[in-house]
Amino acid sequence: MDKITGIHAVREALEAGRALDRIVIARGRQDTRIEKIVQLARERDVPVRFEERGQLDRLAGTPDHHGVVALGAARAASTFEDVMERAAADTERKGLIVLLDGVEDPHNLGAIIRTALAAGAHGVVVPERRAAGLTDTVARASAGALAHLPVARVTNLVRTMEEMKKAGYWLIGLDESAEKSYTEADYSSPVGIVLGGEGKGLHELTRKRCDFVVSLPTTGPIRSLNVSVAAGVVLFEAIRQRRSPAKP
Repeated sequence: MDKITGIHAVREALEAGRALDRIVIARGRQDTRIEKIVQLARERDVPVRFEERGQLDRLAGTPDHHGVVALGAARAASTFEDVMERAAADTERKGLIVLLDGVEDPHNLGAIIRTALAAGAHGVVVPERRAAGLTDTVARASAGALAHLPVARVTNLVRTMEEMKKAGYWLIGLDESAEKSYTEADYSSPVGIVLGGEGKGLHELTRKRCDFVVSLPTTGPIRSLNVSVAAGVVLFEAIRQRRSPAKP
């Protein structure tokens, strides 16, 4: 991951409009130069996090970072409005959006983006925290799909889900403990498919906001699938139903 360290270097990257995944600032570091960086970051929708100095040392790989580290991105994140507008402008297909609740592995995120593009999804939504950034690793794992599919970063995933509901979307969450099979859900309307993070699944608040919660039937001792594999199964079930004249 491309790292930029130091107050001047990070400020120059912001002023130049460079794509940044996030900026990390040492807790307790506060002066007018730091305030300027925070202001520029907010103007450019770059998330800012405050961490202990030891975390910055590990992130930068050196203690000589002056309390500021920026992580470069393969591309700038889109907005949630961008994704919704893309779906609304599609006259041939109903809205199909993937929401990720804490997918932190960049290889999984890249694979999901690639599958979502192949399935005709209109975009992917990820939270600012507890989520992989749009790094070079994600770009490589997506096999080029990141350049073609908008990935929106949102401050509050639950609030975003509520906005989608108001816009007429049904939200279908995937959880291994759900009794209803993924094939029993109806994907013919505008749909948001909500997937949880590796090993943790959906957070409780996210799960409660879903209209339906479904599972993938499995056999054997391992009940859950890798999140990127699960995304592919559900997305292509949506394709199958939308191409079929009969309702499931």
